Amino acid sequence: MYNIAIDGPAGAGKSTIAKIVAKELGFIYVDTGAMYRTLALACLREGIDQSDEEKVVKKCNEVEVSLGYENGTQKVFLNGEDVSEDIRKEEVGNMTSVIAVYPEVREILVALQKEFASKNNVVMDGRDIGTVVLPNADLKVYLTASVETRAKRRYDELVEKGIDCDLKEIEKDIADRDYRDMNREVSPLKQADDAKLVDSSDMCIEEVVETIKGLVK
Repeated sequence: MYNIAIDGPAGAGKSTIAKIVAKELGFIYVDTGAMYRTLALACLREGIDQSDEEKVVKKCNEVEVSLGYENGTQKVFLNGEDVSEDIRKEEVGNMTSVIAVYPEVREILVALQKEFASKNNVVMDGRDIGTVVLPNADLKVYLTASVETRAKRRYDELVEKGIDCDLKEIEKDIADRDYRDMNREVSPLKQADDAKLVDSSDMCIEEVVETIKGLVK
């Protein structure tokens, strides 16, 4: 099996790039962030406070998260329900960033992710794929971009969907999320020693995809 791990901060374009790379290589794309978001959504629906670690872990152990494909597009399911759209809401993203630091929550999903990668050629993206989930991945990429670039991309994405938003607020959210991700006790976001750094601040999607494909041996 050939495993590609793509790590990086929020808004770096990991999912977009990973999906295209997987498609062009004929690999399976595994959206680990979507898996965490699904657990966050389950907790939000139950009205569980994000700071109540015990209740969060209990809920995460009760639900089933699975991945599937429809017309070549990956879907994520919560107890069999397609929640691919629901998990992209801003409040779910913020909740995810908080509960993802809980050791037992991470254990649940890391076990699922490792099992999947052991049986398939995959491109997997997240915050700790090259360091924790797939430490022996054949290729590790650390994809990043400046806070300003990432905020502008997110702003444009929301505006296109007709959602009213504030660029400065998005910049602050991204900077705060970076800090939480990089300073959490369990599996902090960092570049693996053997990962290739790709800064996409001044690159278009096609350039990033070609750069990563060029690193595949």
